Amino acid sequence: MKQDKVKQMKQCLEHRIKEVLPDSIAEEMEIEPGDMLLEINGQKIKDVFDYRFLIKDEYIEVLIRKPDGEEWLLEIDKEFDDDLGLEFENGLMSEYKSCTNKCIFCFIDQMPPGMRETLYFKDDDSRLSFLQGNYITMTNMTDEDFDRIIRMQLAPINISVQTTNPELRCKMLNNRFAGEKLKYLDRLYEGHVEMNGQIVCCKGVNDGEELQRSIEDLMKYLPFMRSVSVVPAGITKYRDGLYPLELFTKQEAEQIIDMIEGYQQECYERYGLHFIHASDEWYILAERPFPEEDSYDGYIQLENGVGMMRLLMTEFAQVWQEVLEDEVTCSKLEKISRCVTIATGRLAYPTLKGFADTITARFPNIQVQVVAIRNDFFGETITVSGLITGQDLLAQLTEWKESAVSYKQTDSPLGEAVLIPCNMLRSGEQVFLDDMTVSEISEKLGVELKATECEGSHLLEAILNPAYEMTRKNENFVYVKAYDNQQEL
Repeated sequence: MKQDKVKQMKQCLEHRIKEVLPDSIAEEMEIEPGDMLLEINGQKIKDVFDYRFLIKDEYIEVLIRKPDGEEWLLEIDKEFDDDLGLEFENGLMSEYKSCTNKCIFCFIDQMPPGMRETLYFKDDDSRLSFLQGNYITMTNMTDEDFDRIIRMQLAPINISVQTTNPELRCKMLNNRFAGEKLKYLDRLYEGHVEMNGQIVCCKGVNDGEELQRSIEDLMKYLPFMRSVSVVPAGITKYRDGLYPLELFTKQEAEQIIDMIEGYQQECYERYGLHFIHASDEWYILAERPFPEEDSYDGYIQLENGVGMMRLLMTEFAQVWQEVLEDEVTCSKLEKISRCVTIATGRLAYPTLKGFADTITARFPNIQVQVVAIRNDFFGETITVSGLITGQDLLAQLTEWKESAVSYKQTDSPLGEAVLIPCNMLRSGEQVFLDDMTVSEISEKLGVELKATECEGSHLLEAILNPAYEMTRKNENFVYVKAYDNQQEL
């Protein structure tokens, strides 16, 4: 048994190469897919961070085992930051760490049964924090993990704080060790490691005085803790047997915004950072305008829904102004006739409807319809576009289409295309959360379904296509004629 365990541990420190990039150092050294990486500079490699750290040098020795068992010791002279050009079968070069908590607000616990298995995996892996921007609780990390982070200066590390009250953190995460893990914030601060924090706000739990306490405690870690986002807990209709969470009211959202903006002013005066940020949901719930762009500190918390609407509005306004100032472009757009439909979540609907009205007011022949998709799958309380399923999209666009046909007496009420934000789809694929595909929905709707990047310029480009497509020229946006049947017009 002991020998089996030693053998298993040894195999974990050997990494099969999946791909060798063309024209790379690895290709020059005749490393091939299927080879095993054993050591760098005589050291075993625990995971991707060991690998990245060890190759940072001008001279390295790499030990490779070929499929026939022959071992090669390769001496490599290179530039300090040069990559070897290797990709591995496991991106982390070790097993993923799953979450051991049962947070009262966990979204995965609110998922319906019967979806694909990967959607139920709870990751809490510090390496994904650096590689993908994931937020981690630190509950499954050790002193050794933090020693390595500080030694390698891995940053930024994104931390799901939730509260700085140790007892309350244990309750919220359902983990008796969750409170004591807050000590690692001190270690990261002392090690000058850049951090970002997140507070998932639960009504009657970590809001009010508890939120105030958390903000003030986390301010002590400035400037190494660069930002903290406050987001409302997402509540689906699948909460049977779970902690009884409630939705925030308009008045409560206003109170949270007032608290956060008060601390923002103090932090900015002392550190030049606004530091604490309210996500877009709070402003929409409070029916308040989004803060100006300067308040977001370079959109440091964009992935947490902080400033997404303001950035979209800013990008759209900039590119729209450039279009209006180009007389040739305006003349061409006045001559085309086009109708498209934008399908989005309820949260983004008012902003996108404003864009549509702006375009149609200037170019009446370009009709832009915006449809807010209600989230029947997870429940109406979920309003973001990224959690809209294919079945909800299909059902409601079909209903909207049939209603429009009856009202407008037209056979193509959805226009030439239906535009959706790309965050509705699985990353890099044309598949929705419920495994319905873009082509499947397009066929059933009888119209092209096109995913667009979540940027103002890409949205405007998609609306004005196929007559024109956007490109950069001399650092300005201009329009050029598109292609028709693979021939340049």
